[in-house]
Amino acid sequence: ALKLGRPSLSSEVGIICDVSNPASLDETAKKAVLVLNFVRPYRFYGESVVKACIENGTICIDICGEPQFLELIHAKYHEKAAEKGVYITGSSGFDSIPADLGVLYTRKQMNGTLTAVESFLTIHSGPEGLCIHDGTWKSVIYGFGDKGTLRKLRSTLCLKAVLIVGSKLKRRWPVTYCRELNSYSIPFLGSDMSVVSRTHVQYAAQVMVGGITSVIKLMFAGLFFLFFVKFSIGRHLLIKFPWLFSFGYFSKQGPTQKQMDGSSFTMTFFGQGYSHGFCTEKNKPNIRICTQVKGPEAGYMTTPIAMVQAAMTLLNDTSDLPKGGGVFTPGAAFSRTKLTDKLNQQSIEFGVISSSEV
Repeated sequence: ALKLGRPSLSSEVGIICDVSNPASLDETAKKAVLVLNFVRPYRFYGESVVKACIENGTICIDICGEPQFLELIHAKYHEKAAEKGVYITGSSGFDSIPADLGVLYTRKQMNGTLTAVESFLTIHSGPEGLCIHDGTWKSVIYGFGDKGTLRKLRSTLCLKAVLIVGSKLKRRWPVTYCRELNSYSIPFLGSDMSVVSRTHVQYAAQVMVGGITSVIKLMFAGLFFLFFVKFSIGRHLLIKFPWLFSFGYFSKQGPTQKQMDGSSFTMTFFGQGYSHGFCTEKNKPNIRICTQVKGPEAGYMTTPIAMVQAAMTLLNDTSDLPKGGGVFTPGAAFSRTKLTDKLNQQSIEFGVISSSEV
């Protein structure tokens, strides 16, 4: 607050909270109405916080971008949270508020039935360049190193497949060119696919990587990463030297203030669907829509804005939340709320680029 020139709190209450000490977590949950869960990697530290919140009837919200943790918590605690009437809402930061609410916004803006969406994330950097804290890097490493556990979890859950209406969304190559955005893209490795697919329709998430030179650099970096992440010693080296193995994009220090001030993101959604009354069985989608979510720097600006606004919505708009409690994605939790309007007022903007009927 002092660094940013903001007024300090008139009074402060300190509670020692240790994720390895259940008693301290219980004390924290008992004294709080809502807990903002920032522990990372969540796969190691997040579950005990969720458990304490459910047992003590406390709302819990996190900014997790780890599919394994998010899906495990839903499978393990949804019924317990519902019994207690507690709301547990994951991935409420940059992962995956823009994606989940972006698809929800696209559905509401379409004059018909939305059946499939692709999103394309573009990260913009200023003259100081781009840098991401290595906490995100670690989560990616642990996620890749333990992919088998996620596959096993999904196979045991027997989740219902996303209902496919009309045409099936075509699967893209690992590297593909997007003519609409004049750039190459690769699959987005965050939690967006996991989260949105549990909330909405057919969905695919891509991230833009620029021109052919960037693609070649990325291919070499990807080969190194995939080789090292298979072995414990390799993962140790990746974690110890994030700057080296990520070509300077990740560091233990994170971005500078100038880098944050010069950074922003744009997430573009291309949706397809059918007009009301149009037969979906044999016909191709006859409606196209393009929407966009844009905002400031993703990790340290968009994430806290999204999380705080989501938390305030959970506290103040209870009549618009799903009945009872449970473990929810942002789209499931906030579909009937005014969260999108609140984000628009806080520099995370939602808008329609184009809409047409074929």
